[in-house]
Amino acid sequence: MSFLSVSRVSKSFGGAAVVDAVDLSIERGEFFALLGPSGCGKTTLLRMIGGFETPDNGTIAIDGEVMNTVPPHRRPTNMVFQNYAIFPHLNVFDNIAYGLRRLRLRKDELRARAEAMLATVRLEGLGERAAGQLSGGQRQRVALARALVREPKLLLLDEPLGALDKRLREAMQVELRAIQRKVGITFLLVTHDQEEALSLSDRVAVMGAGRILQVAAPRELYERPNCRAVADFIGDMNFFHATVRQIGDSVTVNAGLLGILALPRANLAPGIRTDDHILLAIRPEHVGFSEAGVAGEIASATFLGERSHYHVKIAGRSDPVSVSGIAPTHGTVHLVFPPDHLIGLPNA
Repeated sequence: MSFLSVSRVSKSFGGAAVVDAVDLSIERGEFFALLGPSGCGKTTLLRMIGGFETPDNGTIAIDGEVMNTVPPHRRPTNMVFQNYAIFPHLNVFDNIAYGLRRLRLRKDELRARAEAMLATVRLEGLGERAAGQLSGGQRQRVALARALVREPKLLLLDEPLGALDKRLREAMQVELRAIQRKVGITFLLVTHDQEEALSLSDRVAVMGAGRILQVAAPRELYERPNCRAVADFIGDMNFFHATVRQIGDSVTVNAGLLGILALPRANLAPGIRTDDHILLAIRPEHVGFSEAGVAGEIASATFLGERSHYHVKIAGRSDPVSVSGIAPTHGTVHLVFPPDHLIGLPNA
């Protein structure tokens, strides 16, 4: 049995389902992310796991115990919110120790646990500092420490880095992963930031319209999306219409502008059959410049340091092709689309 089990869970607020018959399994000690655009249901699902919302249908179990009727303060969970919600009238130590005081621990035990947690989040020596004197990154660490000090089985993180600027957010991503590895607690992160989800997590569930579209490790999500919605949401992607002509050890497709191509069988999404109209997807970094291939004109170029990002217009196609690399010229170019990097997806 999975450590966290969500089975056929649904939730609506008087209209269409915000969370629609979701199944999800998370293992003990995983760093797991729920990723998706605003309104996809990820935060509602997180709040149901934490006990702040009640499912209309389905069950939620943590460590083998059904949680549907268990109030938030009795669940083996704790939550870190985007706004941190630390107490402004308490110093760092008292913020962290707040939850421990409710356990009626001995003073020496309380201090030892709070000091150990200060060290875990690298705030040693700052216990007496007032909350108002903390930077954004320090406030985020205090919120983490306060949530972790009571040793929950599951830590829920609701866009915890969303209020930080880009540089600090990237630094805190590294620290957050290091803290999770150190304490060994299961982390469930909700985010709309694909880079954050892919860099932090062991596995990611991509959500859309209240449903889970795909669950996979970050590299598999990026390299093997199972539908257009996932491929579109994670990174840049080029799409071409094609028709499946033959499926054997390889897959023969008529890709129109790209010609007749043979793809590896593993590159075809499940459920696609011969004669199906499909989408061929390829990442910009896998499109190559060559002396021969599909002719096009560079419409725009963006310099990004070690590489550039190009939009290339090709005849018979309204959308430009996104290419990441170094172009041999800034006028007419030729593009190649290696079949090993073309993914066949349902045309839906």
